[in-house]
Amino acid sequence: MEWFVGVDVGGTFTDFFATESRSGTIKYFKRPSTPENPGQAIVDGLKEMCDELSINPTDIERFCHGTTVATNSLIQRRGGKVALITTEGFRDLLEIGRQTRPHMYSLQEDQPEPLVPRARRFEVSERVNSNGEIIKHLDEAKLEIVFDAIERCKADSIAVCCLFSFLNKKTEFRIGELLKKRFPDLALSLSSRVRPEFREYERCSTTVLNAYLQPVMGNYLTHLEKELSDYMPDSPIKIYQSSGGLMSIETSKEFPIRTALSGPAAGVVGAVYSAKASSHPNVATLDMGGTSADVALIRNYDAGVRSDRDVAGFPVRLPMVDIHTVGAGGGSIAWLDRDGLMKVGPSSAGANPGPACYGLGGVKPTVTDANLVLGRLSSGGLIGGAMELDIDVARMAIKELADEIGFTIEKTAQGILGIVVANMVRAVRTISVERGHDPRDYALMPFGGAGPLHGSEVARAMDMKEIIVPVAPGILCAQGLITSDLKEDFVRSGRFEVNNNWPAEIQKIMGLLDQEAQDWFNVEKISAANQQFSVTLDARYVGQNFELQVEFRENDQSTIPIPSKIEQVILQFNTVHEQFYGFSNQDEQIEVVNIRLTAKGQLDVIAPSPNKKNARKNSGPIGSRMVWFDQARPIKTPVYNRAILEIGTKILGPAIIEQFDSTTVVFPDDKLHIDNALNLIIDINPK
Repeated sequence: MEWFVGVDVGGTFTDFFATESRSGTIKYFKRPSTPENPGQAIVDGLKEMCDELSINPTDIERFCHGTTVATNSLIQRRGGKVALITTEGFRDLLEIGRQTRPHMYSLQEDQPEPLVPRARRFEVSERVNSNGEIIKHLDEAKLEIVFDAIERCKADSIAVCCLFSFLNKKTEFRIGELLKKRFPDLALSLSSRVRPEFREYERCSTTVLNAYLQPVMGNYLTHLEKELSDYMPDSPIKIYQSSGGLMSIETSKEFPIRTALSGPAAGVVGAVYSAKASSHPNVATLDMGGTSADVALIRNYDAGVRSDRDVAGFPVRLPMVDIHTVGAGGGSIAWLDRDGLMKVGPSSAGANPGPACYGLGGVKPTVTDANLVLGRLSSGGLIGGAMELDIDVARMAIKELADEIGFTIEKTAQGILGIVVANMVRAVRTISVERGHDPRDYALMPFGGAGPLHGSEVARAMDMKEIIVPVAPGILCAQGLITSDLKEDFVRSGRFEVNNNWPAEIQKIMGLLDQEAQDWFNVEKISAANQQFSVTLDARYVGQNFELQVEFRENDQSTIPIPSKIEQVILQFNTVHEQFYGFSNQDEQIEVVNIRLTAKGQLDVIAPSPNKKNARKNSGPIGSRMVWFDQARPIKTPVYNRAILEIGTKILGPAIIEQFDSTTVVFPDDKLHIDNALNLIIDINPK
């Protein structure tokens, strides 16, 4: 047997999804996360899963990991001690930035402190102009003085970002070569390798962030690799990157910034997989875990990728799946603000101590406590009853808040859920309505441990008509890890006008990018039959400040799509411009500033086939309980075990659908059926 295993580390739980490659059998496993050492939950959980589910670790052929270590390190400011080398005159670039305020109407809130203080930022005498020509050669004698200063400051890693190095890498590469000779044990980040694109500040910020994370991620991945190599010696570890693909563990050590949105990106890829299984090309996803909720918009089975994001307050110029995050999770804490109004989040109880009902010492009311008090969660516990929930402690935590605002416990719990739903609705509006998309044209796919609990309310607020709940919603991020391919992005920056010179220029550049891609394929040992390509142009009208991404694909994705026809580029750009801004100018000159080639290496095709139990006579309710759906009164609601529900099963709400990894709430008069992919399809009954 050959098993493919995906593991996603969340703020509350660490999730495992295992598929046997030949039979398609799937198995799930969850265990509490260990925030102080995320790798411990992976190592312990893998051993527990193999023992409990009878998986021989030597049969694990592929092990894929989505990690939050990089994100948490940035949020908590627990990275390495970085030294920065830059072109003379650009020492203060990190502080000058773009001169924008974090919040438009807050004059007091400042930008986060630079991760590299001025004392560890060093200038070198060199200069490349905007055409990529060296107009001042590197002064290597003065460079030694800089190296001496770096040695005195005892840096853990070094970032190098020279002006216009994305056009000419020679100077940066020479500095890197000399640094390696002088400091062979220090991690090194060159901007021309991290992200060779224009926009000086964003490129410098991304390079510094990468250097900041290298010591942390290097230690974490080295330790994880060592711990797992003895247990599953024949399985290479693949790390998930924010752009929606896998990379080798060596690549992730060199470019840890690529993992900044690792876990949420895997969830979106898993959602695409589930959407295809149910033939729903347009889906809005809602990934609600213990600490946050991530939303994305899938159009024609494509979530889209953006290259300009902020992570923990710092700009990052890298391809990342287009996800919007809000602080709304099962562990989000309800509290009273100074204005006397109740708020929910962004602070979270996390995994330890967790919500009050976990009985691990938490005393503050959370979303999970509210769901338990209202009967939406079973007091029998989570993870198939392995993690008990204490309703009395949950009521006690909410009562303290209820007494302050003068409400009953149940009404306060409903208020908590109403606020957290409103937070998620705003997030869905951000990625749909505010970008010109009508959410009524999409189905909502809630997942994560808490997503299906709130999917109906979010869908109602957005006037959406249909909900899709995947087979294993609480473990979809882990599933997305093993349904993904290897992926690498290559880019060339410049200013290329779409005119008569365009066909020759694009052919030349695509030839260079193709060679880089082929070198990568050779390193990863990907055969020609498993190679796929897509091309994206960052384009704008001449004079505009910012670009729009225009993607090109061939029907045969093994062929590089070269957008050499001027008319095609103009048409597609104007279409995208009209979608984003409501207009286009057919006569305006278009210029391209980045040409991107995305290369994918297809891994073995996996077709999970959930066990379909013939249990029609046992597919009725397994019990019932009183559940609050509105403020009037609780309703006696049947409870179903999803594991024994067949394809074609139909249920009229109200109903509670329980399973190992999540709970789905079906509101009164909503209609549920199970489709051929074993996904739950809920039709919302408008009122």
